[in-house]
Amino acid sequence: MPGFLSGPVCLTVVCFLSWSLRSSCAQILADEVSDVQYGRLGSNVTLACGKSKIRIPVVWRLNQSSALPWHKVTSDGALLLLNVSHSAQGNYSCYDSDGFLLHVVKLMLGHPPGLLSISCQVPNHTHVRCSWVESVKTFLPSMYNASFRGNGQEWTPCIVDVIHRHCDVHQPAFWLTIHTLRITQTNGLNSETTFAQFSLHKLLKPDPPESLSVQEIAGYPKRLNVSWNFPSSWPIHDAFPLKFQIRYKPQGSVYWSEISSEVSSATIYDALAGHLHQVQVRARDEVNIDSQWSEWSALLLARPWSAYTTPDPEEDLPNNVFPFSSKPETFTTKPHNVVPEDEGNLGLVILLVLFSVVILTTVLSLIFVVWVRQKQRDHVTKQELASMVKMKSMPI
Repeated sequence: MPGFLSGPVCLTVVCFLSWSLRSSCAQILADEVSDVQYGRLGSNVTLACGKSKIRIPVVWRLNQSSALPWHKVTSDGALLLLNVSHSAQGNYSCYDSDGFLLHVVKLMLGHPPGLLSISCQVPNHTHVRCSWVESVKTFLPSMYNASFRGNGQEWTPCIVDVIHRHCDVHQPAFWLTIHTLRITQTNGLNSETTFAQFSLHKLLKPDPPESLSVQEIAGYPKRLNVSWNFPSSWPIHDAFPLKFQIRYKPQGSVYWSEISSEVSSATIYDALAGHLHQVQVRARDEVNIDSQWSEWSALLLARPWSAYTTPDPEEDLPNNVFPFSSKPETFTTKPHNVVPEDEGNLGLVILLVLFSVVILTTVLSLIFVVWVRQKQRDHVTKQELASMVKMKSMPI
């Protein structure tokens, strides 16, 4: 038995098994990445065949293919890629002259980060959300670190959402005039920090009022009752009250009328009888004069009460109200104190009567003046005729 193990047949078998196992290990490791290397697009990139500088001939492959981008191999076995483009990305593996795997490196190409374009929204006094847009498309995965502070305060974290590229600050120091946001973007090539300063008082902009409803008022053909809810993102109604603007116009008109309210309802007194009206509402912080108006709420259509209505397919919806999407138009402001329609009609009748009396008086005065002048002319003519008769009857 010992002679058999030391015989030439046994040695051949052992060598064959060793070569097969080594080839199998090389094939398995070819799919594993030993390292990740980042390179800048348009530049030259050098890939080393392992950490130690070997002096043996090597062969490089890209994604198991011998086809490589424009390159050259240095004397120490490193691969120099020239003026790389996106097509040069992938897994590079180097082998010795016997075909054994030595090293695998993944190459990722892109650009270092640049300054960010930052914007912040303040929907209420307790929440700030800041988002950003990259000025440079890096093509590389990035990490973001954001922090926030008011003047004279310590930096506090701004909670980052990497997917949506925004961060949130809760309970900011709203009483301070200036706040600073600091965001650092880092990728495999470099890092860049962007600073932004702003005033929370000027950025405060509530979300639009919700659940807008417009109802007719029975017996009043020129009135509409409008109601809505506070924005759900504005939870502290008593501590931070809102004021509201309501705008409305007959459908098809280009001119808006406007009224104000400090509560979540209002009445329109001068609607155009029998016509559909477009109605919207928006909100603003009542105390902070530097704050911004919210966007207008979704547009609603409503028709005032009418004793005799004609069928309208749009009136199949409850309360003659349904949402309608439109862009805001230029509007004009109407006085807040609107005179009820009954008093307005009475005043109009009185004005018409007075106007008629003035016209009638003027016409009668003109007729009288013409009659007097005509009488005077007739009298003068008679006197002239009498004088002529007397002159003819006198002896010569």
